[in-house]
Amino acid sequence: MARRRTVFCVLSARSLPYAESALDSLTQRCVEDIDLTLITDGADDKRALIDALERIDVPSRHAWRVHSQADADERALALLVKYPHVAAFRAGHPCWRKLTDPPLFAPAGAEMVILDPDLYFPNRFCFEATPEKGLLLMHQPPSCLLPDHVVAAAYDAGVALAHHVDIGVAQVRNTIDLDWLNWLIGQLGGAGMPRVMHVEAIVWAALAMRMGGGYLDPMHWHCWRYSQWNRLRLLGGVSGRTVLRSERFGAMKCFHGGGIAKWWLPEAVAAGDMPAPVLLTTCRTPEPFVELTRQEYEATQRLKSWARRVGYYRLVGSLSRSQVRLRPRPLAGRPSSGRQDV
Repeated sequence: MARRRTVFCVLSARSLPYAESALDSLTQRCVEDIDLTLITDGADDKRALIDALERIDVPSRHAWRVHSQADADERALALLVKYPHVAAFRAGHPCWRKLTDPPLFAPAGAEMVILDPDLYFPNRFCFEATPEKGLLLMHQPPSCLLPDHVVAAAYDAGVALAHHVDIGVAQVRNTIDLDWLNWLIGQLGGAGMPRVMHVEAIVWAALAMRMGGGYLDPMHWHCWRYSQWNRLRLLGGVSGRTVLRSERFGAMKCFHGGGIAKWWLPEAVAAGDMPAPVLLTTCRTPEPFVELTRQEYEATQRLKSWARRVGYYRLVGSLSRSQVRLRPRPLAGRPSSGRQDV
C-alpha cells in the first residue's frame, strides 16, 4: 500500500471562512492518501477545526488530527531548548509558526508538505515528489520580501535570498539545520524583529538558497497576482468573482488566493463558477531557485520609493480598504475573520 503524504497546515479557526474551501478541496480531490495535521491556537480553535473537518466529511482513506498551540509548546520545550532564537521566533507573528511547528510533529527526515489555509485545489491531483534534499516552493513573479531593514540584515550577514518565492506551499523533509536556522534568525534581529507576517518569506528565501531545490511549476501551482491590471479592473468596479473567472483553473493543481483573493474563493465556489474538475497527475521537474541579488533588490526598492512619492500606494491602499469592506461575510455559525493569513 502506498504511504500517505504527510501534510501540515498552521491556521487559526478565524481562517475558516476561506480555509474550509481549502480543506474540503484538498481532502476530496487529492488522489493520494494523506496524513493531515492541523496546528492551531487554543482549545476553542481546536474544537472549531475538528468540527469543520467533520462537517466536510473527510474521506476515510485519509488520516487527520488537530493540535493546539499547547500541544506544540510542550514539544518545543524539549526540542528547541538548544535553539533560543528559533524558540523566540515561535512566539513572534503567528504565521511564523508555519516554519517552526510542523517539524515538532514530523519524525526526523520525514516528508513535510506545508500548506497555507488560503489555497484551493480545483482538480483531482497529486503532489510533487518531496526531494530527499532541498526545498520546493511556489513561484510568483514579483519579490515580496520585507521589511526592508530585515532584508538588509540578511544581506549584511552574507545570506543569499531566493527571488520569486511564494510560500503558499512548501515541500521539504524534516532535515532543516536548526543550528543554522538559529544563527539566521539571530542575524535578522532575533526577538527584536518586527512581528509582521512577511518576515516568514525572508526566512524561506534564505532556506531555499541554503538547501537548494526549486520552484513548483507555476502553471500547476499557481499564485494569484495582485497585478496592475487586476488593480485597475477592481478600481473600475469589476467584482472579485469576475476577476477569478479569468484564471485558468482547469490547468491548476493548486491556486494560492493570497491577499484579498482568498475572500472571493468561497463565494465563487458556492456560486458554481469553477469548472468541472479534471485529473492532473503529471509531475513536472522543478526549476532551480534564482537568487535575488542585493543590487536587484535595492533597485526595486528605489522604484517603490518613487511610486510612494507620486501617491500610487495611497490610491491602491484606498482600493484595498474598499475591497476588504466588500468581502463576503463569514458563513452563518462561523467566526469572523481575525488573523487572516494564518
